[in-house]
Amino acid sequence: MAPSSFGRSEFDAFLFASVGADKSGVEVTVLSVLIRLGFDPWQEAARLSELPRETAAQTLASTFSRLPEHDWQIPQLAARAARLVDCLPRRGTSATALAVGEQRAGTAAWRPSRWLFWLALAVGWYFLMSHLTDNPVREPATTVSAPK
Repeated sequence: MAPSSFGRSEFDAFLFASVGADKSGVEVTVLSVLIRLGFDPWQEAARLSELPRETAAQTLASTFSRLPEHDWQIPQLAARAARLVDCLPRRGTSATALAVGEQRAGTAAWRPSRWLFWLALAVGWYFLMSHLTDNPVREPATTVSAPK
């Protein structure tokens, strides 16, 4: 399954970026860190993308500092957080604004009055066509006389 099928794809570069290694040496992503800390990764990414870069980096470094020390080794936490924040989309093209725009566009397309109009038109067309085919024009019957 593609990463973007889990959430909004504009955050893929950020969420799937490597944070560091866990105690067993396995690389860990921002996504896995946020999930382990109980965050919704896409909401947190959207929230961080709305903040100024410096504030977002400080917030992310603070979030990473909540990890248990015995499980994680993240050297140069502030520098790593700043590098990761650079992967977020720029302010003004936030996921929140995009999601609201998509919802508005979707709502306009699904207006009940528009669909009721098309439904009524289809039902009317169905009844008109069924009435025309049920009453075909019949030719008068010709009488055939038997030979005498």
